Amino acid sequence: MKLSATNSVSQATRTNDIPHYQANLGDLPLETPIDMPEQCFGEQPEQLRQVVTSPSCMTERRLLLILSSLAIGLFSASELARPLRQDGTSLLDGGLFLLYLSLFCWVAFGFLNALAGFCVLAGQRMMPLAPATELRLPRKRTAVLIPIYNEHVDQIFARVAKMTAMVDDIGAAKLFDFFVLSDSGAKMLPREYAAYRRVKSQTPVPLYYRRRSQNIARKPGNIAEWLRRFGGGYDYMIVLDADSLMSGSAMVRLASAMDRAPGVGLIQSIPTVINARTLFARWQQFCAAAYGPVAAAGMTWWSGSEATFWGHNAIIRVRAFAESCGLPKLSGREPFGGHVMSHDIVEAALLRRRGWAVHMVTLPEGSHEEFPPTLSDFSIRDRRWCHGNLQHIRLLGVAGLHWVSRLQMLMGASSYIASPLWLMLMVVTLLQPLLFAAAPAGPTDSPWLLGLTVALLLGPKLLSFLWLALDRERQKDLGGLRRIVRTMAVEIPLSVLVAPITMLAQTVAVVSIMCGQACGWSPQRRTADGIPLGNALNDYRWHIATALPFLAGALMGTGAMAWLFPVVVSLLLAPFIVSVTSRCDIGEWLARRGIFRTAEDDGFAPTVKARSQHNTRPLTSGPLIGETHALA
Repeated sequence: MKLSATNSVSQATRTNDIPHYQANLGDLPLETPIDMPEQCFGEQPEQLRQVVTSPSCMTERRLLLILSSLAIGLFSASELARPLRQDGTSLLDGGLFLLYLSLFCWVAFGFLNALAGFCVLAGQRMMPLAPATELRLPRKRTAVLIPIYNEHVDQIFARVAKMTAMVDDIGAAKLFDFFVLSDSGAKMLPREYAAYRRVKSQTPVPLYYRRRSQNIARKPGNIAEWLRRFGGGYDYMIVLDADSLMSGSAMVRLASAMDRAPGVGLIQSIPTVINARTLFARWQQFCAAAYGPVAAAGMTWWSGSEATFWGHNAIIRVRAFAESCGLPKLSGREPFGGHVMSHDIVEAALLRRRGWAVHMVTLPEGSHEEFPPTLSDFSIRDRRWCHGNLQHIRLLGVAGLHWVSRLQMLMGASSYIASPLWLMLMVVTLLQPLLFAAAPAGPTDSPWLLGLTVALLLGPKLLSFLWLALDRERQKDLGGLRRIVRTMAVEIPLSVLVAPITMLAQTVAVVSIMCGQACGWSPQRRTADGIPLGNALNDYRWHIATALPFLAGALMGTGAMAWLFPVVVSLLLAPFIVSVTSRCDIGEWLARRGIFRTAEDDGFAPTVKARSQHNTRPLTSGPLIGETHALA
């Protein structure tokens, strides 16, 4: 059933369809330019409006989270470093204390964020359901931007066709224009253009295609070029990734929310993972479905109007973005100079700097993305993120940023710096008999500290399980509580095995970036089915080499090596783990037995569709889109 618009929407003048192939133009509307000035990071701009972070206790929430993390970190680090004081203190002792403190604070923050999220979700279960918010069409026009870079053409335009069909089904064809913004190489152009023309001929929703001959500044340059040419014709833009999929009702909800909240510059939705086929991707799909809501609820609990941006599946106020987010080219050479890599977090900070609120919400359905199919593909993407997040260190001093924006950038960098710190701790443990007369305690020498460490690491998963036990609807999406237990019995050991592999990959990335090696920008592989063991052995030979000295130390019984033995096993088995988890047949075999199977296995699950049709939950885990004051 189509929705009817509440008011008329003016139609922008558009050019006629181009009947012949034009390599540099494609089909585009008439240009409606908008100014997008380059921002100055050294001077604070004039704040156009005053953001009121709601609720009023947001400062107390943030301080509670930060101070509690620091308290747990200090307590744990003091206990670990206690034996170091037996023969006096030295600079080495102080360095070790800071190492322990950094690692425990990081782990504690993740646990406390999940605890806050669990309390939020559990509290919602105890309250009566709010009245359903009626789904109404927005009053203003939205452009849906799909930047692509040498992607699988058929998959991209199949998603475009599906999204335009859903927008038309809901009666919003005149309110949303779709743009495929290509940065692909010239040899991709004929196939992309042919697929575009095919989809365009089948949809009543306006669909356009533009290819840049030079992909200057990567994705942010792609978006900025569109803004400067066409941004004046639209009030909002929904930015998607090449692997994103968003329903028509989700787009309508986001655009309507922007209508009701004129002070909001950006709303970031939290997407679910779909179309997983390999064991690795199915594992991540389950984690997103089972553990993601608790983590997301925690983030929205303390982020308020200073939330972050993930670069996709978000709606943005066009003029706010244009006036706030023109990214300059940083001085110096890459990796710390040049174009801003992880642009999304910076753009959210710049919006907030200009007085625009940035919110994060969980929609009841319709916001999806895909996940890299293998651990190797994930590592390639993760190295790019590592580059961008480390680059943010030099942006912490940008004038006028809100302190929470600086905290988010620091947390992003810290998430990667934690990996080399973990490796340093392993090296210290190996060498402790040579470095200290009185060897520092390892977790095996302090049972309660070992228990605390396990609780902090596994706590977010256990809290998510408790929430799933309360939410019968989510239980059905994951196959019931019994299947959830069986899956977690496989997932937790798998995560323990994969964590050291990721740790070493991130450590190598951090070291190479600090040594001046930029990561570049290569196309993302979206599908795969198996990595031959020989290839994995070659790619992960450094993991095996790193494990050998620790294995020798464990066999010799030096220091407190027993607690590192699982890490050694993981690094030694890294090629086998990567090869096995990259296979589709193993993922499907487990899914048939209810392991790593979720409602998103078929893209849009029946339960999700029903939820959309009955509109029982307008929003969860964040400010309600139906409540204007929550997004003011």
